[in-house]
Amino acid sequence: MSARIMKPAKSYAGKILKTFEDLIDPFADHPAGTPPSRLVPYMLSMLKPFGKWLPVMATMSVAVAVVEVSLLFYTGRLIDLMADGGVAEFWQANGTELIIATIAIFFFRPLIIGLAHMFLEQTLVSNSQDLVRWRSHKHMLGQSMTFFQNDFAGRLTNRVMQQGPAVEDSSYMMFEAVWFALVYVISAAVMIAAFDIWLVIPLLAWLGAYVTYNIALAKRVAVASEKSSDARSMVTARVVDAYTNIETVKLFADDAQEEGYVLSAMRRHRLRLQRFLRLMTEMHFLLNFLNGAMIIGVLGLAMYLWSIQAVTIGEVAAASALVMRLNGMSGWIMWVTIRLFEHMGVIQEGLRSISVPHALVDKPQAPALQVTDGKIRFDAVTQHYGKGSGGLDHLNLTIRPGEKVGLVGRSGAGKSSLVNLLLRFRDPEEGRILIDGQDVSAVRQTSLRQQIGMVTQDSSLLHRSIRANLLYGRPDATDAQMIDAAKQAAAHDFILGLQDRQGRTGYDAHVGERGVKLSGGQRQRIAMARVILKDAPILVLDEATSALDSEVEAQIQDTLYNVMSGKTVIAIAHRLSTIAHMDRIIVLDRGRIAEQGSHSELLAKGGLYAGFWTRQSGGFLNPEAAE
Repeated sequence: MSARIMKPAKSYAGKILKTFEDLIDPFADHPAGTPPSRLVPYMLSMLKPFGKWLPVMATMSVAVAVVEVSLLFYTGRLIDLMADGGVAEFWQANGTELIIATIAIFFFRPLIIGLAHMFLEQTLVSNSQDLVRWRSHKHMLGQSMTFFQNDFAGRLTNRVMQQGPAVEDSSYMMFEAVWFALVYVISAAVMIAAFDIWLVIPLLAWLGAYVTYNIALAKRVAVASEKSSDARSMVTARVVDAYTNIETVKLFADDAQEEGYVLSAMRRHRLRLQRFLRLMTEMHFLLNFLNGAMIIGVLGLAMYLWSIQAVTIGEVAAASALVMRLNGMSGWIMWVTIRLFEHMGVIQEGLRSISVPHALVDKPQAPALQVTDGKIRFDAVTQHYGKGSGGLDHLNLTIRPGEKVGLVGRSGAGKSSLVNLLLRFRDPEEGRILIDGQDVSAVRQTSLRQQIGMVTQDSSLLHRSIRANLLYGRPDATDAQMIDAAKQAAAHDFILGLQDRQGRTGYDAHVGERGVKLSGGQRQRIAMARVILKDAPILVLDEATSALDSEVEAQIQDTLYNVMSGKTVIAIAHRLSTIAHMDRIIVLDRGRIAEQGSHSELLAKGGLYAGFWTRQSGGFLNPEAAE
C-alpha cells in the first residue's frame, strides 16, 4: 500500500523538478559569432539565456539570507522571553507566537530555501555547464584546418571541457555564496545595530579589513590560477598526444624521451600548483587572525554593554550566534571568492582558444553551391602560405565537366595545396576557384564540401560503428544502399567478420579511435565505401589505393572507374599506373603546370612525366627524383 502511495508522490516531485530544469534549453539556437574575449562580457553572453530568471534567483537568495538572520534574531528574543518570567507564564503569554514561529520554521523556511535551490540547481546548474560546452564546441568546429593543425587536440579539448564547469560553478557561487553573504552581512549589521549601534563598529572594521584582503588575494589567485590552468592543459595535451600516437611511441621504443616530454609538463604544473596553494595557506592564517579580532571585538563589547544594562542577555546571545556564524561563513566566503577567481583564471585561459574568430567564414547570406555540370577552374591561383614561395604560383587550370584528371609531381609541387584550396580549407592569397562559374569563397562551406567526395591516403575513421562511419556523408541512405557501397569497395565480407569488445558485430562493430582496430587497407576500403555512398558529383582521390595490396586494388579498380562515371575527378598518385588511364594528366612543378596531356602523349614528349615513369619502382613515383 505504501509503495503505491509513494510512487505518485515521487512522480509528482519529479515533474516539479523537471519543470524547473526545462525553463532553459541549453542547446537552443543562438546567434553565430565569436564569443567575447574579455571575462565579464563573456560571462554575460553565457548567462543571457537565463536572463529573466536571474532576478528571481537573486531575490530568492535575499529571502534565504533574511530568513537565516531572522532565525538567529528570534533565538535571542526567545531567550529574553524565557528569562522574563516563569514557565507557566511563558507558555500562556507566548503560546500563539510560538505556534506561528514553529509553522514558519517548519514550513515557510524549507519552502523558501527549497525554491531557491530549485532555481539554482535545476535551472542554472543543470543547464549552464552543457550550454557553455556546446557553444564552445560548436564555435570550435567552425575553425579552419590550420587552427587545429597549430595546436594540440588535447589542449583544445581540455579548454572546452573546463570552460563549462568554470562558468557554471562561478555563476552558482555568485548567487549561493557571494550575493547571499552580502545580504546576510548587511542584515546582521542591521540587526546588531538594532541592539546597540556601538556593536556595529567592530563588525564594520572586520568587514573592511576582510574585503580589502579578499580583493588583494583574489587578484593574485586569478594570475596563479590562469598559469596553473595553462600548465594543466599542457599536461593533458602531451598525454593525449602520446595516446593518440601510441603506435609511433611503441615503434621507436624511446620510453625515456616520451616520459621526459610529459614529465617536464607535469613538473611545470606542480610548481604552478604549489604557488597557488601557498596563497591558500596564507589565506587560512590571516583569515583566522581577522576572525579572532572580530569575535573578541563584538563579544567583548556586547558583554560590556550587558554589564551596564545597555543590551539584554538575549541580544548578547543573538549577537554571539551571528558572530560565530560569520566566523564560520568567512572561511567559506573567502574559499568561494578564491574559487571564483580560480575559475576566472580557467575561463581566461580557455578563451585563448574559444574566443578566436574563424579564419574562414561564409559571406553574409552566402548561397549553397549548385553543381550542374562539374566544371572546375583555377584562375591565377597563388598560395605561398605567407612564405613567398612554395605551394601554387599563379596556377591556371580548367577541368571540364566529367573529366578525369590525374595530378603528378614531386613533394611540394603543389598537389595538396590545389586540393585544399578546392575544398576551401584555406583561401588563396591571389586568384579564385570556380565550380560551374561559382566562386567557392562566395558559397556556403558546408554546401561546397557536400558536393565533393574525397578519399585520402591516411583514411582515419571516427570512433563509432562501421554503420555510423559509412552513413556519415549520407545519413538518409538505406541499409541496402550502404551494403551495396561496401560491396563495391570490397569491404562487405570483412565487415561481416568484425566484432568489438562489447560483442557488437558486423556493421554495428566499433572501429576504435581513428579506426585503429582495422588494418590500413580495411580503413581505406571503408573510406572508399563512404565516398561511394555519398555519391558527390566531384570526386577527389588522394592516393586512394595506396594502402591496398595489389590483389585488392585490382579487385576494386573496375569499381573505382565505375564510380568515376559521370563525375569530375581529380586523382593524386605516386603509383602512376593508377592514373595512366585518366583523360588528362597534369604534371605540377614548383607550383605551376609543367606538362599536361594523356599518358601516351606525355611519354612521347620525353619530359618530366616520362622521367617519372622510367624511374619509378613497382609503379611508384620517387618524389625526390631529379629532373
